[in-house]
Amino acid sequence: MCYQNLLKPNSDLSAVEFMILEKIIAHKQKEVAERRELTPIKKLEQSEHFGAPCVSFLHYLNRADKVGVIAEIKRRSPSKGAINEYVSVEKVSIGYMQAGASALSILTDTEFFGGSNEDLIMARKFNYCPILRKDFTIDEYQIIEARSMGADAILLIAAVLDEKQIKNLAAFAASFGLEVLLEIHEFEELPGDLENISVIGVNNRNLKDFSVDVNRSFSIAEKLPAEMTKISESGLSEAETIVELKRAGFKGFLIGETFMRESQPELACGEFIRKIQTLEGK
Repeated sequence: MCYQNLLKPNSDLSAVEFMILEKIIAHKQKEVAERRELTPIKKLEQSEHFGAPCVSFLHYLNRADKVGVIAEIKRRSPSKGAINEYVSVEKVSIGYMQAGASALSILTDTEFFGGSNEDLIMARKFNYCPILRKDFTIDEYQIIEARSMGADAILLIAAVLDEKQIKNLAAFAASFGLEVLLEIHEFEELPGDLENISVIGVNNRNLKDFSVDVNRSFSIAEKLPAEMTKISESGLSEAETIVELKRAGFKGFLIGETFMRESQPELACGEFIRKIQTLEGK
């Protein structure tokens, strides 16, 4: 894949945020090259997870007995610093699933989010559920890597990929049985070809100033294809908001910081899910 101009020149980003994304992508390019040297694809293919069937992220989001919470393990962020750097992935991931989460989201970026591939491998060891590898996917190598770790779905971010790259990476992921979550921040980022895109995620975080507005999900939802499974991301801290988003057609809700800032994220997740169930009369 050509790495030139990964960031769209006409993206609606501030100069500061563009520089942050540029820095992240530049580091990711270097990181992928180094990983490819250290761990060749042939070795990745020898993983016990590589040939195992994937658990459908899409199916779990649409299960009637779940509320759609995608519980995230997030150690830190570039904008907010440390969140929960010493979290026990084993304890929290198991607790999230026992609490009734529909899926796990594991941040594997080390440089900017403090995560690691080992976090995902650990979560896979103790859980039979859909696991989303949340990272800046820019290269086919990362998709093979995700499969070898036991991921069931990958994230593609429209703000850092053009339509051809999205199409090619989504097709490559599908060839390995992985489902694809395509994240957009503006409706205009939605590609015309949604083949091999399993889920569309609307990020409520404004890339221009880091502000969060859940109304972004509501306004974009009306324009998205009705048949697509949709999730809302960022700034979700109230059960009442989840119920409103469900009425607007959303099936999934990616929640990280709301849980991770608590000393026991898994208990916070369980309480949150119970509130949603109570509001829905379940």
